[in-house]
Amino acid sequence: MATLLRGEVRAILQPAGTAQYKGAYCPPGVPFREVRRGPLDGKSDIAVRPDADGELPRVLPFGGGQIAYEYDGRDKQGRAVYRYAPRLSPAHREVMNGVAEVYAEHELKQARGGRP
Repeated sequence: MATLLRGEVRAILQPAGTAQYKGAYCPPGVPFREVRRGPLDGKSDIAVRPDADGELPRVLPFGGGQIAYEYDGRDKQGRAVYRYAPRLSPAHREVMNGVAEVYAEHELKQARGGRP
């Protein structure tokens, strides 16, 4: 668990909520539930620092800005909750195309009777 410096707040990363995934890219053949999943979901050893006005950052970028999580309030333990934001994540389309490939391979295996 991250050591907090003065003023910092613990944070947790969660899957996208409706506000974050509505209108996000989802390739054909992939269940829309896959859009909600972010690559860092569940990570809880994060600390965020409020700005000079005391507000927490609206967006947390990861991976050189390729993955974004959006602030969505606090949980019962007082942690800042950040939800995966596929529409704000430049890598989302590429990740979803990879997911589509996995689904297509699975469908092909099923059509062959489970043989590779």
